[in-house]
Amino acid sequence: MKMMRIVMLAFMLAGVFVTRAYAGWDPADASKANSAVIFFKKTGSLDRFFENAYGYVVFPNVYKGGYILFGGGHGKGYVYEQGVLVGQSKITQLNVGPQLGGQSFSEIIFFKDKPELDEFKKGHYELNAQATAIVIKSGTATSTDYSHGVAVFIKPKAGFMAELTVGGQKFSYRPN
Repeated sequence: MKMMRIVMLAFMLAGVFVTRAYAGWDPADASKANSAVIFFKKTGSLDRFFENAYGYVVFPNVYKGGYILFGGGHGKGYVYEQGVLVGQSKITQLNVGPQLGGQSFSEIIFFKDKPELDEFKKGHYELNAQATAIVIKSGTATSTDYSHGVAVFIKPKAGFMAELTVGGQKFSYRPN
């Protein structure tokens, strides 16, 4: 019985430290990316951004949680340049301040022009606490415009989180 516990503990620890290895672009990612874009296009209120933006990055699932004073989030996304899937991105979010709960949401960031997207593609892009993400509701995006060449929209999916925090988002980029 003691040996069984040791073996189970070893498997549990291995699960914490072992992740999937990626040899490159996974063809299933193109399908996930397309599904995420369709998800945002269904709102209808983002049409002008899809039509006029030089590029965008879409995160189908961002998972966020917080407890007492610290929280954070993480997700995987897909980068489009002039409507063509060109790479992948990861989002990491850190928050400090009173918070409790967890939630998942989708996020899309539109880049008005090439220089702003090129800055993102350098791989060290950050959105600070002053960047405002608009929660998508019917007709919300029609009166929204770019701020410093960027427009950010989120669509809540599940969960509940109460917070009064300051934080930011950091992004990585990997070309296909």
